[in-house]
Amino acid sequence: MEKKKLKTMTLDQMKDKHIGKVGTEKRDKYEFDLQLEILGETIKSVRKERNLTQEQLGSLIGVQKSQISKLERNTKNVTIETILKVFKALKTNVKLSVQMNEFDFEIA
Repeated sequence: MEKKKLKTMTLDQMKDKHIGKVGTEKRDKYEFDLQLEILGETIKSVRKERNLTQEQLGSLIGVQKSQISKLERNTKNVTIETILKVFKALKTNVKLSVQMNEFDFEIA
């Protein structure tokens, strides 16, 4: 019996094949959603490192516990202002980078 050699692929190759190449609408949406998910997880992780409950963090920035919960699960409908308030309340340094075709813009 002949053994078949398995073809190995990098993560980027797998994403290209199954989601689409970089620059396609489907791939861009995937990458954007992934970044938002990572942002929510980062907020949750830092909040826990600071030994804060969702209610305590909400109190620090003037929102309800439910809004912190939503932020940690889904950052799609949140303003940059709220995200910056959260990170300030968590006493973290934030560096915001916006990349456009013609120039880059950073807030540190």
